[in-house]
Amino acid sequence: MKTFKYIFLLLASTILFGCGIYSFTGASVPDGTKTFQVNRFENNAFLVEPGLENDFRNALITIIENQTNLSYVKSGGDLIYEGEITTYRISPTTATSQNTAAQNRLTISVKVSFYNTKKEDDDLESSFSFFYDYPGSSQLIGAQKTTAHEEIFERLTQDVFNATLARW
Repeated sequence: MKTFKYIFLLLASTILFGCGIYSFTGASVPDGTKTFQVNRFENNAFLVEPGLENDFRNALITIIENQTNLSYVKSGGDLIYEGEITTYRISPTTATSQNTAAQNRLTISVKVSFYNTKKEDDDLESSFSFFYDYPGSSQLIGAQKTTAHEEIFERLTQDVFNATLARW
């Protein structure tokens, strides 16, 4: 039985560490990359939600810090993120027989420019979008709005992370 444990540990360590350090987040950070910066995201949406650009920026910083060993810097980062919020739209998705909205959808889209100063081939410019559905009888205020923004930002930031660092 002891021999089986040793063989299992040896096999597991070989798989995990045999070809370098494995990242459980899937991040593939180039050698020598230690820092990242997130510049201001301009809010250029037709409907402007105050503070949205700062909330998105902070959510992006948080996910990168949580899923990598990179340090956030205000300038001179090895990896640079910037862009704009292009869409903040509330639209009905389904209607009732009385021609009122049974369900509404908040859609937020961002355009991201990513620059890798260590490996310029990784530079990327792409748009990302996600939505949150809520009952048509509700207004998008207070806790409902906070929940909507958090869920959308969770998905958007993960998509940005995957496109720039995970390369899935």
